[in-house]
Amino acid sequence: MSRREAAEFLVKKSIAYGEPVHCVTRTIATWEDGTTACPSPPYQRLLHKVTGRTVTQLGFTPPTAGRTTESDDDMRRRTLLVGTGAALLTAARPAHSNGPALGGEHLQQLRDAEQALYAEDRDHGSAELGRQAASALNTAYVWLRQGRYSEPMGSRLHSATGNLSVAAGWLALDSGRPHDARSLYTEALASARQANDPGLEAHAFACLSLLAHATGRPREAVTTAQVAQRLVAPLGSPRWLSLLAMREARGWALQGDHTLTERALVHAHNLYAQGPREADPDWLAFYVPAELAGLESLCRADLGQHERAAGGAEQAVMLFADGHLRNRALYTADIALHHARKPNPDLDAAADAAHRTLAYLPDVHSERLLRSLRDIAGTLQPHRTRAIADYLDTYRTVVPAT
Repeated sequence: MSRREAAEFLVKKSIAYGEPVHCVTRTIATWEDGTTACPSPPYQRLLHKVTGRTVTQLGFTPPTAGRTTESDDDMRRRTLLVGTGAALLTAARPAHSNGPALGGEHLQQLRDAEQALYAEDRDHGSAELGRQAASALNTAYVWLRQGRYSEPMGSRLHSATGNLSVAAGWLALDSGRPHDARSLYTEALASARQANDPGLEAHAFACLSLLAHATGRPREAVTTAQVAQRLVAPLGSPRWLSLLAMREARGWALQGDHTLTERALVHAHNLYAQGPREADPDWLAFYVPAELAGLESLCRADLGQHERAAGGAEQAVMLFADGHLRNRALYTADIALHHARKPNPDLDAAADAAHRTLAYLPDVHSERLLRSLRDIAGTLQPHRTRAIADYLDTYRTVVPAT
């Protein structure tokens, strides 16, 4: 198996055994590379059930029997919580005034928490994750304030905390809390400077560009995307640069500049065609061909090209196949809006897409999806057709009134 396949296999097995764990590609990498001397007990039990071998037989080095260190005690109090499918950090309770000694296990927990937030958001939406993200981030700051660590470890902890802040910022933005999102992205920038991490700094600026799109500041969307591109250029990730070119394109589209939008879109596609690289960050996994098509469709809609926008959104939903449930729901909602906003609206197609969007609600918990559904209803309301009337009747029984 590849590392990704192994991680997915272990997660499925852990659920079947009734002791869920959150295992990602990076977890497997730390085991294979020897960064983690021995997995925590839940992982040990899972590996034993799956392989029939002890951790020693698998090549790990268990702690010496009967010897427990202060760090071991602290780690046991910082177990991962598995709730609504996301493994997040518990609150840190340092045993001594000078705080716990922080090391690789703590760093891995921060990274796992970030990945868990993204995974749960991708599969089910962000509505129920904000409080968990805030709690995990608070724990990270407690560790940084009260813990003991070397300077190199401190840099890695600041980077991991900054990435967690970016994830929390995205959840805030998706939940309709732009002021919270801006604060969290600004905290991520501060963490990037403390850690001297240009990748994290670029990620925060890219998110600020997305925030500017959402809050009606297209010039800021362009400038922050351009700053991010300058930071990413030396890092060797064409896919990342492609996403940033898409962010820039959306800013130009919101300003109605057809020429610069087209130029940025072509640049984004050309960069994407160069393929993945080792330098691609883990969080970029969402940027699949389906997302590329979907992001272009948003630019087309901003330029008033609703026919092309509808086609692009349909392509995105088709390419996502069975994955990325939340994004499929959002782009399906976009299809309805694009058809309804054409110069000659296709109301049957709009109603069909709107019904398909409603079908996602039991599984997707996203305030942004609810806003899109309300937007669809408001757009369709003036039209008096049987298909629209049927949809609106269903919508009123499913979507809560504001």
